[in-house]
Amino acid sequence: MRKLGLFILAGIAAIILLVNIGPIVLLGLSLVILYYAFKGFMKADTSLSKIVWAIFGLILLTITASNVPALVGLVAAVILYFVYKKWNEDGVTFSNAEKEKDPFVNFEKEWEELKRNF
Repeated sequence: MRKLGLFILAGIAAIILLVNIGPIVLLGLSLVILYYAFKGFMKADTSLSKIVWAIFGLILLTITASNVPALVGLVAAVILYFVYKKWNEDGVTFSNAEKEKDPFVNFEKEWEELKRNF
């Protein structure tokens, strides 16, 4: 039952992530360009170039702020990561038939029998 819940949660998160792929890409692109605009503003010597860089940065800041749905997609990606981590946390469990086929388990059982006989 727990795996079913994790599967449903992962499915919903995957759909949300796929829907928000475009805004995530645009958010990343606008953040990169905004970073370079900030670097250009800091390196500018004249006040006219600082004003131009500031206006360019403000325009990019509004573009970045308009990609708020990308945050929902990023949250969905984080949820997918935690579901994946939780899914693999359970570990591998062997049934009795699989334990008999496992050479290491069988070796341990045989070794214990040999130790008891001597």
